Amino acid sequence: MQNCQMTQSPKRTSLWANGLIWFGAALSIAEIQTGTFLAPLGFGQGMLAIFMGHLIGCALLFGAGVIGGKVRKSSMEAAKMTFGSRGALLFAGLNILQLLGWTGIMIYEGALAAGGLLGAGHELWCLLIGLLIILWLAIGLENLSRLNALAMAALLLLTLLLSSNLASASGAAPLPAEAMSFGLALELSIAMPLSWLPLISDYTRKAQKPVRAAAVSTIVYGLVSSWMYLMGLGAALAFGEADIAQIMLKSGLGLAGLAIILFSTVTTTYLDAYSAGVSGEALSSKAKGKALAIAVTLLGTGGAIFLPLLDFTDFLYFIGSVFAPMIAVQLVNHLMASRNYETSLFCWSNLLVWLAGFLLYRFLMETDLPIGSTLPDMLLTMCLSAAAIVLGNRQKEKEEPATL
Repeated sequence: MQNCQMTQSPKRTSLWANGLIWFGAALSIAEIQTGTFLAPLGFGQGMLAIFMGHLIGCALLFGAGVIGGKVRKSSMEAAKMTFGSRGALLFAGLNILQLLGWTGIMIYEGALAAGGLLGAGHELWCLLIGLLIILWLAIGLENLSRLNALAMAALLLLTLLLSSNLASASGAAPLPAEAMSFGLALELSIAMPLSWLPLISDYTRKAQKPVRAAAVSTIVYGLVSSWMYLMGLGAALAFGEADIAQIMLKSGLGLAGLAIILFSTVTTTYLDAYSAGVSGEALSSKAKGKALAIAVTLLGTGGAIFLPLLDFTDFLYFIGSVFAPMIAVQLVNHLMASRNYETSLFCWSNLLVWLAGFLLYRFLMETDLPIGSTLPDMLLTMCLSAAAIVLGNRQKEKEEPATL
């Protein structure tokens, strides 16, 4: 009998599992909180900004998920194909910083809301949420499907209850006095999907069908995130409140509101911490992803306890300015360029195009365009990237010796 050596294939995640992951990512109080910021526009204009922003942001999110998923690489490993093995470390480092920031913000927001409902002290709630996230990390992504399904089912029921109570609310608070242009509201709606852009391939790379998983993940996230934004917008207009705890109380939710806060904070922040660990592995082959993820959770918990992290709008704009031009360059390189720069230390042309896109985004923010900064920045950056590829190909043709 001939002995055949069998290689065990890696465990792949299903479309259902990927959908659950991104359902949990979108079902967060940060999304509800951001929705309250759009209240000065009123419901009609605010809803339009939410849907347009999510359509743009989720299209980019899908592209990022496909790029990494098809080559079975994490988001930051896939970036090496465009920016070089050392050049991509810039984005891995920036991604770890934004994920550390999100971990602190999410724990801070969750603890603040939980404390507003039941008291018991901000520090205690921060510690409890941090410990639950570490427990989620210890269980691991591959073993979370059943636990995630139970948690998501509970969250869905509770969020439907919150939505029903908000829809029946009879209050009509006056519009907030502070100004909010449509362009800035659009940016706030685009920025949340963009913040997940450097993470999505960390999950689609493990999917049985990466492209379909990217589509399912994007659609689920876009729909649920828009729902969360609309709840925040509606609550702010109905109650004149941006405080999540007060929104839960005025919606008639007590312990159910606490469950929404805790579960949604844990399931969302788990993804931030987990992907921070994956990005750390891209920085160094010696890094241990799970240990880094736990370290990020501990640091984020400390930040939530000692730092004021309530207003994160500037943080969202910074994320857009970094990762919108990054994915623009990646998409053009993926579609037009045949060369993989993973074996090079740096791809200076792509890095310079990204830098131009970053500076352009910051400039466009000052002009407050009606269509926001992301869309024109993306289009201009993609044009620059395409031009750089064409010029590079022509230069390469000139340098190659003529062949008979």
